[in-house]
Amino acid sequence: MAAVFAPRIATVPHSPTPKSLLVIGYVWPEPRSSAASGHMMQLLECFLERGWQITFASPANEGEHKADLLALGIAEQLIELNNESFDTFVRELNPAVVLFDRFMMEEQFGWRVEQQCPQALRVLETVDLHALRDARHLTFKAHMAAGLGDDCSALFNLDAAQLYPYMATSDTAQREIAALYRSDLSLMVSDAEITLLCEQFKLPAALLVHCPLLLDATPREVLPFEERAHFISIGNFRHAPNWDAVLWLKQSIWPLIRQQLPQAQLHIYGSYTPPKATALHNAAQGFHIMNWAPDALVVMEAARVCLAPLRFGAGIKGKIADAMLCGTPNVTTPIGAEGMHGDWPWPGEVVNDAAAFADAAVQLYRDEARWQRAQAHGWQLLAARYERRQWGALLMQRIEDCLANLDHHRLQNFTGTMLRHHHHKSTKYMAQWIEAKNRQ
Repeated sequence: MAAVFAPRIATVPHSPTPKSLLVIGYVWPEPRSSAASGHMMQLLECFLERGWQITFASPANEGEHKADLLALGIAEQLIELNNESFDTFVRELNPAVVLFDRFMMEEQFGWRVEQQCPQALRVLETVDLHALRDARHLTFKAHMAAGLGDDCSALFNLDAAQLYPYMATSDTAQREIAALYRSDLSLMVSDAEITLLCEQFKLPAALLVHCPLLLDATPREVLPFEERAHFISIGNFRHAPNWDAVLWLKQSIWPLIRQQLPQAQLHIYGSYTPPKATALHNAAQGFHIMNWAPDALVVMEAARVCLAPLRFGAGIKGKIADAMLCGTPNVTTPIGAEGMHGDWPWPGEVVNDAAAFADAAVQLYRDEARWQRAQAHGWQLLAARYERRQWGALLMQRIEDCLANLDHHRLQNFTGTMLRHHHHKSTKYMAQWIEAKNRQ
């Protein structure tokens, strides 16, 4: 249980505490509920393996599936928004590195970190590019309003230049890109998003670090084709792209699969299942809402094919990474595959419309040779692009290099320095006003 800290008085150390990391979390990590939390735990492990002292702080309430950080030797701290007691806390901790979990945390706490610990390296864990996800959601809504339905080819074929106008004019993009500039380094899970930021938004590449999911790429002993059954789909129901995927399965894709495989069963797992999802359960149709899976890999390994019909979104997909780890071929869309495979063959099929999705799923389910080829492609892809030791070492090297040359690094990022200056002033005045109101 995180403890609310009491304000204390301390002298500001002259230099940051070496190998000390403060994480300011948007939520408390729940690695069994979301890929974002899983990635956060992977980052924490990188620091722990190198002997860093870690404090995880968050203003959020604890969820029911929260990771046991204390058992890993990670200190926990409950913090509050617009509360000057945070200043005392961060000043005494005096971390060498501050990791902001999503740009909203940098917005809310970054100026206080800047004020109290100006020499702390500021790292932003983006999770995914929120402005891209929002832009795709807008184009998806327009697609549906136009009555274009299940053929999403035009929607999926929008390139970065076509998406840019939707992104650049949005409040989310302007806030998010400003946070990227204000940070010394930003972690990007998708190389496609790095290309978009550099080419469309002209963000300096020196500010970005490619840090995909950090996975054990060693092939596991998994169940063979003949011992597996059923289709699986998985994802946090609170995440809008996941909920839309469930609806597309229910309304269009699953009926087409059942026409070809009348006895087929689809098991849909997700944390925080809302009543609207439970209402879709229909055993007679083979459509099963299974709620939360305590271990996603166990249920993924038992399934024969993973379905990930994502019509909008960003980042890279934890459910597809889990499928590869379990040797489970998948069917997805270009949104699901984006940023995940580079030039390597896809471990399944990538399709643009409901009919093609259903046909691909049935073929993978029936054809053992096709299924085995897809599984092999998954093992290859894991080794080529997600090996945790390789990517973890590269990440820590970038952080150590930046720490050693922080003044020069910041000198090359005048835009970020300027934005920090103005953000610091405007946010400080607003926070002082709020704090004064709270004391009344």
